[in-house]
Amino acid sequence: VLGTFFFLSREDIGIILINQCIAELIRHAVEAHTRSLPAVLEIPSKEHPYDAAKDSVLRRARGMFTADDLR
Repeated sequence: VLGTFFFLSREDIGIILINQCIAELIRHAVEAHTRSLPAVLEIPSKEHPYDAAKDSVLRRARGMFTADDLR
């Protein structure tokens, strides 16, 4: 896996960007991560289309709101 990495030495910021196809390989670990830091964000790759139904962050966000909240 190739990528560019930038590191900050701040304890109040933490983001992990992971291709959704890779996240599928370790879905158990992604789903088990419930802390706010680091945030784990699934992103699409050139080879695999993004599937919002598999995105753990979107699934959690849907559970936080009702249909009335979005009106």
